[in-house]
Amino acid sequence: MTSTKMADRKATLDAASWMFNVVTSVGIILVNKALMAKYGFTFATTLTGLHFGTTTLLTFLLRRLGYIQASHLPFSELLKFVLFANFSIVGMNVSLMWNSVGFYQIAKLSMIPVSCFLEVVLDKVRYSRDTKLSIVLVLLGVAVCTVTDVSVNAKGFIAALVAVWSTSLQQYYVHFLQRNYSLGSFNLLGHTAPAQAASLLLLGPFLDYWLTGKRVDAYGFSPTSLDSFSLVRRVSIYK
Repeated sequence: MTSTKMADRKATLDAASWMFNVVTSVGIILVNKALMAKYGFTFATTLTGLHFGTTTLLTFLLRRLGYIQASHLPFSELLKFVLFANFSIVGMNVSLMWNSVGFYQIAKLSMIPVSCFLEVVLDKVRYSRDTKLSIVLVLLGVAVCTVTDVSVNAKGFIAALVAVWSTSLQQYYVHFLQRNYSLGSFNLLGHTAPAQAASLLLLGPFLDYWLTGKRVDAYGFSPTSLDSFSLVRRVSIYK
């Protein structure tokens, strides 16, 4: 295979991967929102735990197939990552539950300047003038949306704020762990997914009860909602 054909093949695979990531990202958001708004499953933390339970099963399968090799991650680093990651995903789900899909997506754009800020403070990264102007435009857009979106409320805004900062910290820590412990993405997922699933499924029902005043075991499951759960779990595997 010539170098040109190899480059074309790589470009095609990259484009397909990006498209698949976009489709699954949007799909899981819409299905999660439907579970919360249409079917009344407002237990965002428990739902996140179910996502990671499915991801854990996938990592076990990938390890058996040889796609995940043995690696080491200190327990203290794993605990810190799980703390950031759990706040991130629970915050995102609670933000989705308390905000419109539009504001939820706009708020996620705030992670760009926050991530840049963390790199400047922690890694002494310096950005060009054009990059700084782009960040200013993102912040202006988020500010305009926040002011003009009538659906924004105080608790939804706080949830979005927690979600943005914790997600930015989690993304920074992903790069930190991969760089310092030579971990690939699947290797890191193999370490973190079981810990996240266990912690979220253990604490999720209590946190959800505190947030919503409802018990997950009292939820009236229906065939339609169970089909939605099944779809969410399948999409979370590929995501």
